[in-house]
Amino acid sequence: MKKVLWFAAGIAVGVVAAHQLNQTAQGKKFFAELDAKIKDFSGALSDGYHERENELRAAIGDAGDAVKKAAQK
Repeated sequence: MKKVLWFAAGIAVGVVAAHQLNQTAQGKKFFAELDAKIKDFSGALSDGYHERENELRAAIGDAGDAVKKAAQK
């Protein structure tokens, strides 16, 4: 239970520190850059996911066609 209390206290201190940092011009610039990097990363992750999903769907379709041809023989 003590660890949970320290964990919660750490989160609270981090939130307060981030809020104070965001009040400065440098802090706003830092968080804007961080936000842009996170958006770039999540966009790349999403694009990769959808690309792989399309590859797998195509492979399943090809396998399905092969099964249908084999079943017709």
